[in-house]
Amino acid sequence: MTADLVLEIFTEAIMLAFKLAVPTLLIAMLVGLIIAILQAATQIHEQTLTFAPKAIIVALALLAMGPWMCSSIIDFFNYIIDLMANTGL
Repeated sequence: MTADLVLEIFTEAIMLAFKLAVPTLLIAMLVGLIIAILQAATQIHEQTLTFAPKAIIVALALLAMGPWMCSSIIDFFNYIIDLMANTGL
């Protein structure tokens, strides 16, 4: 196993983690921003008002994106298995 191959695997793993995390984080950030604007406009500063909607929306987003996330992880796993088969590890 060469250093180039290890670097390629590491890069692919980091890009996969980034690709899987960014949509969920963006959704949470947008929901938090909308709730913060509503709280500033109404001057209601309740902690559960920020947490509960964000948790529900993120859970729904994860349910909706679950199949895509699983297929991405399976594709990466198959890529690693193919590399192991081709390099004889």
